[in-house]
Amino acid sequence: MKSEIHRAKAERIQRSLVRLSTQEFEAVIEGAMLAATHWFNVILHECGLQPESADVMHAEFIGMGMRRKIALRAGVAMEALDEIEYFRTTHVRGDLPEGEKAAARALACLKVLEQEAARMDT
Repeated sequence: MKSEIHRAKAERIQRSLVRLSTQEFEAVIEGAMLAATHWFNVILHECGLQPESADVMHAEFIGMGMRRKIALRAGVAMEALDEIEYFRTTHVRGDLPEGEKAAARALACLKVLEQEAARMDT
């Protein structure tokens, strides 16, 4: 998928997320994961780490060799995506307490990914 399409999808999801509060933490975390994955793909495509014909769907499925390459070029983005993925496992699929805090942190990580993608434009 082209970077412009990823951007549009991420922005649309983020506009929807504004309507939720962290009390709906499962939906916030899930939405943050979806938008973050689009921002992450923008970063990978713009860095030349991944062609537009090959999108990353989940951080947890990225192989070790690719993770090392990403760490060198977009480590902050990888860490932010990994953190959101963690909250998805523990608070959306799982039942750990403090879901509202996890949702707030997921949104903060999403902002990091958006900012990192914006840096690709400069």
